[in-house]
Amino acid sequence: MKPGIVWSAVLIISIILQSTLLAEINYNGIHADLLLTVVVSSSLLLGKKHGVVIGFFAGLLQDLASGTFVGMNILAKMLIGYVFGMAEQKVFKEHFLLPIISVSIATIGNSFITAIIMLLLGYRFDLLNNMIYMMIPLLVYNFILAFPVHKLIYRIHILLKE
Repeated sequence: MKPGIVWSAVLIISIILQSTLLAEINYNGIHADLLLTVVVSSSLLLGKKHGVVIGFFAGLLQDLASGTFVGMNILAKMLIGYVFGMAEQKVFKEHFLLPIISVSIATIGNSFITAIIMLLLGYRFDLLNNMIYMMIPLLVYNFILAFPVHKLIYRIHILLKE
């Protein structure tokens, strides 16, 4: 099977799960960002070029599904994919803590990138309260998803190599 089709299916299934099942498991409207965990895991396993591409399409799907500005999530996910893709050769991909630490850092980075974009677009909000009340639940959700998603992405990566 072609890798492009497989990764497209992974992203489509992820956005469906994120928009339906994970949206029902929320705290004050905040739910897990499954697409972010997919971007981070695939970037760590496949490198920065793949990270940017999958980040672009994950961000596009998220922008289209959420109805926000088209481009905000694209830029954030592409940057996250590039940064974590640069670590591909430097990390032990099977280590238990890798996805948990990486997704936690990516969640914080993604939140700051989107907040900065919102501020640059002229939206005014309390950045500190926004980060505290939105980022902490998001960190918890993504922390829980990080390891299982990384294992699944790792298995897909191994199957595609064969």
